[in-house]
Amino acid sequence: MRSLDDWQRPGPTPRQRRIDLITGLVVVAAALFYVMLSRSVGLFVWGVERSAAEHLAFAFAITVPLIWRRSHPELVLIVIAVVFIAGQIRETQEVQFSSGAIFAAIYTAGAWGPDRVRARWLRVVIIGIMFGWLAIAWLIAVDTIPPDAFADGTGELPPLLSALISQVLMNVVIFGFSYFFGETAWLSARREAVLVEQAEQLRQARAASEERAVVTERLRIARELHDVVAHHVSVMGIQAAAARRAMDRDGGTARDSLTSVEESARTAVDELQRMLGALRTADEPAAAPNPGIERLDELLDRVHEAGLTSEFAVFGTAVPLPASTSQTAYRVVQEAVTNALKHAGASTVDVRLRYLNHELEIDVADDGHGASTSRAADDGMGLVGMRERVALLGGTIETGNRSAGGFRVRARLPLGSAAPREKVAP
Repeated sequence: MRSLDDWQRPGPTPRQRRIDLITGLVVVAAALFYVMLSRSVGLFVWGVERSAAEHLAFAFAITVPLIWRRSHPELVLIVIAVVFIAGQIRETQEVQFSSGAIFAAIYTAGAWGPDRVRARWLRVVIIGIMFGWLAIAWLIAVDTIPPDAFADGTGELPPLLSALISQVLMNVVIFGFSYFFGETAWLSARREAVLVEQAEQLRQARAASEERAVVTERLRIARELHDVVAHHVSVMGIQAAAARRAMDRDGGTARDSLTSVEESARTAVDELQRMLGALRTADEPAAAPNPGIERLDELLDRVHEAGLTSEFAVFGTAVPLPASTSQTAYRVVQEAVTNALKHAGASTVDVRLRYLNHELEIDVADDGHGASTSRAADDGMGLVGMRERVALLGGTIETGNRSAGGFRVRARLPLGSAAPREKVAP
């Protein structure tokens, strides 16, 4: 994390520059008018008569830089400090507006200085020079003080010491407050910038989270579409091929194959309509729930009709499963038998469900030729989709060739508190 000194306050906005211009011109006009009033009553500090032009020039020179106090704060501080000391050396400076100008310049350098370290040291040096000049001015003035200058003094302290302490305390207050308020203004701007930056980070994080949610939903839809379309279209393709071959030999067999194609097509359309209906509005429930393991018999019947011999067995005591676990188990079996139909050249598929102590094991094995180039190509969606589904539930999945030939998919899904207690045979 960056330190506070690393942050640079942005320069003034166009509106703030216009405000500084108007305010500066008003201060210049007021200072010039005050010089005229001071000359009329003889209120200048040193009591030395100077020309009106010189008085007005110094008043103008010390106030007009305030127009650029926020756009060039350090330069303005240097100029005003030089004019301030020069005016006192010439004994031609009025007090009120000159003191206000040096106060404003020190404050602005602290609040708007672009380089934090440089602004801090510049203010410290100029304040030190001011106190140094105050000491020199007092040493010069001591010899010129008349003997009866403090004749009317009635206090307990020596008059000269009291006057010196009064001047020092007044300057400490002026310079101390100008430095303190400048620091406070800069820290306030820094805190505001941090809040704006944090708000922007939160906005970006929220946008990224929404984008991730969209991507996750798209992946889920892609998996659903793949599972539905790939399975049913695979069955339809195999049945259509069987019908074509049987058309000339056995019209009854061809009719049965075409009937299976029709049923698979209707099932695929129904599931697609259900999914699209669920996507159309989040408030309306889907037309039908996603299939779970209770529909594995239907799935394997369709596989059998496609010409693939299927064996299905359940081991252990079945327990009620969460919908997500049941649906994932169904999709794993569906994808495994679809791959056996499409890629493996298998004649038999063996599906086993095992209810273990803390897991549901899904074991699907075929007697095909194992992993091939075509199956590897399908890994881009089908097997990856299975792994994603299983991983979302905290389960594990293994896929690969069997030593005796064929391909095996074995997945384990956690059951949690619903797990049966007894051991089961493998």
